[in-house]
Parts: sequence; structure tokens; C-alpha cells
Amino acid sequence: MNSLKTLIQVFGAATLLTLAGCSDGPAEETGEEVDEMITDAQNAVEDACENLKEAAKAENENC
Repeated sequence: MNSLKTLIQVFGAATLLTLAGCSDGPAEETGEEVDEMITDAQNAVEDACENLKEAAKAENENC
């Protein structure tokens, strides 16, 4: 799970750096949409990890 989270974070950082030079307009809107999708994906991974740990009755449910 941690490698998936790391991969998503690296992809998000690379996307942000690529779009950093964009000014107002369609490219910025696309960048914001990508940002939102990455955040949603990170939250989904976090939720899935916590659900798995809860189902396994792990002591520490934080991912």
C-alpha cells in the first residue's frame, strides 16, 4: 500500500511541476482538475488501507 501511495504522490508532484508555468486559462483548469483527481486517489488509497487494517484488527489503523 505504501508504494502505491508513494507512486501517486510522485505522479502528483511531477504533474504539478509540469503545470507550474501555466497561466490562467484551460491549462490551469486542467491542472486543477488533475490536482483534484490526485487528491481523491490519495484519499481512496488511504481509506482502503484503513479499511484493510480495520478488517485485520491491526493495532494501529493509521496508514
